[in-house]
Amino acid sequence: MAIDYKGERGFDELLADRRGIFDAPRYKEQVTAIADAMVTALRAGKKILWCGNGGSAAEAQHMAAELSGRYLRERPGYASEALSVNSSTLTCVGNDYGYDYVFSRQVEAFAQPGDVVVGLTTSGTSRNVVHALQAAKKKGAVAIAFTGNGGGAVADVADLVLLGPDGYAAIVQEVHQVMAHIVCDLVEQRIIFGK
Repeated sequence: MAIDYKGERGFDELLADRRGIFDAPRYKEQVTAIADAMVTALRAGKKILWCGNGGSAAEAQHMAAELSGRYLRERPGYASEALSVNSSTLTCVGNDYGYDYVFSRQVEAFAQPGDVVVGLTTSGTSRNVVHALQAAKKKGAVAIAFTGNGGGAVADVADLVLLGPDGYAAIVQEVHQVMAHIVCDLVEQRIIFGK
């Protein structure tokens, strides 16, 4: 769904951009596979690591908290953390190795076989997210990409992909948030109710 952002538009036109983007049948299959991978990891005592830049960093932190805290149901916390929250690590690695490696260096340090590493990038071209998923695969972790705009380089690296729409980053991020919340709900249900 490519969206034209030229000219002045009102509420109705802005809302119309969002209509229909959640109806894509591919989301059900993608979300189910991602939830399955996370449930498998958590049941095995593994963890979920999240990364992204800008709004996607905020989303990574948000979803990590939904799992480590709780989403909708009382339950034990699940091992889930965002790689963007330690400013000392980010600035150290950025300074010593370059910003392209701020997440992959942490994946090298913390990921274990059977873990899940989730990278969010609306363009699919964020080099630090691509490197993080490459590092995840080297460590034997499942690499998951939340992306848009055709997938980009991150889709070529990932084991599982949630492919959002084409267009403005905010629209892709809105899809990511809705689908990630559904993932969190499915993960909770399957672990709590044994499905």
